[in-house]
Amino acid sequence: MSVATAERVVIEGPAGALEAVVEMPIVEVPVGAQQAAATSGYAIVCHPHPLYGGTMENKVVTSIARALRDAGMPTVRFNFRGVGGSAGAYDDGNGETDDAVAVAHWCARRWPLGEPTVAGFSFGAYVGWRLSQQRRCKRLITVAPPVQRFDFTHADAPECPWLVIQGDADEVVDPQGVFSWVGTFDPQPRMIVMPGVGHFFHGRLLELRESIAEAIRSH
Repeated sequence: MSVATAERVVIEGPAGALEAVVEMPIVEVPVGAQQAAATSGYAIVCHPHPLYGGTMENKVVTSIARALRDAGMPTVRFNFRGVGGSAGAYDDGNGETDDAVAVAHWCARRWPLGEPTVAGFSFGAYVGWRLSQQRRCKRLITVAPPVQRFDFTHADAPECPWLVIQGDADEVVDPQGVFSWVGTFDPQPRMIVMPGVGHFFHGRLLELRESIAEAIRSH
């Protein structure tokens, strides 16, 4: 269990300032283990579609971040260009990927001994997927990836542990499309299917957090 301290920061992105929140976990473990956690990595969490109300304060995003902090990682959530206090305008995933790259560079300077865990929900899963193609990651977590709305093709599986979480009652992302897409990879990512869960994980956010935590423990 952890209690996070939040710090609001501004990260310089390609389209201007990006609004972000850094949360550092305080883990109740021996000092040596705390030091190990501090150098083992950090997490970047990407939010859902900016044109449909997606922000870094989305409940699925904050739940993912909570699970990663409970695993001992500092987390960075940020608003894509044109969202909240971030400069710029929506760019169909291309500019948003550039935003994520800028955040990754900022994180690498702040935690030079760690590697990033990249996580994203919905549109954020698409951006996180693209970031994993450009930068070495410790792990990738894609929650409800919109594989039939954005181009997830023409790329190999990331060279890191990869977790896909999908609700089988998703009303926004076609679950069967996600299952088929996952089946095209060799090796395949670890897949967690949550029965009866819709796109926004209403009433199931704790289960989502526990699924992520268990996957991290197992690796």
